[in-house]
Amino acid sequence: MIQIQLNLPESAFSVLRSTPDEFAQELLIAAVVKWYEVGMISQSKAAEIAGISRQTFLQALDRFGVSPFQTTPEELTEEVSRG
Repeated sequence: MIQIQLNLPESAFSVLRSTPDEFAQELLIAAVVKWYEVGMISQSKAAEIAGISRQTFLQALDRFGVSPFQTTPEELTEEVSRG
């Protein structure tokens, strides 16, 4: 596994009232949720990158207010009208 070092002010941890390790995990989850939201990665890849189960990833999506469905309502309507 590759480690990445970030330089953050000590006050960053107080924002989430967390330890540096908890902050780093939350930062990683926030990143994969965003990458999923914009269509860069799948649910399974996001869970893998964050080191969490897919179920935990789905819970994170809910926590961040992100839909677990990547299909837009317009795309869904098109699929239904074609079928």
